Amino acid sequence: MLTNSRRGQEAMRRFPPSCDATIPVIEMRHTPEPLAETLSALGPILAPAREPWWIIGSAAVALHGVDPGTVADIDILLSPGDAARVLATLGLEAQRGSGSSRFCSEIFAVWHGLPLPVEFMAGFQYRSGGSWHTVRPTSRQKIMFGNSAIFVPARDELIALLCGFCRPKDRMRAERLADI
Repeated sequence: MLTNSRRGQEAMRRFPPSCDATIPVIEMRHTPEPLAETLSALGPILAPAREPWWIIGSAAVALHGVDPGTVADIDILLSPGDAARVLATLGLEAQRGSGSSRFCSEIFAVWHGLPLPVEFMAGFQYRSGGSWHTVRPTSRQKIMFGNSAIFVPARDELIALLCGFCRPKDRMRAERLADI
């Protein structure tokens, strides 16, 4: 189990330092067509963003070169200001304060204009251990898809985030990431 391994325990304790001018680039080789087509389209869609943004969840695991199981959608974490700008360009209306007993977002919207649904989240939080935790990655890795640059948290930070979600599918993804 991930949390019993030394690497998993380290990932749970620390996040890597924030990336600034030097952003590690991950090269993608084999990606299912719907995921690849959706990811390729995101660069221009997110061009209005002025602050860092990230893909998280199963798509981020796939972007790290690990089989995440099913990728049903693309989760994008961005600032409230950028969410407003991007959603306006797509003609989407934001749901404010949406969520469940486990997850909530200050701003949330789903776009169905690509092969996979794209979920935009600003002010995203998850509930774990009886309290809410705001998700704001400190690392950022760049992945090139054609001419589009997309970003994910570093592997160790993504592992810790997935473990925090406390769902079996996220634990499995975290374990697979820890094994690479």
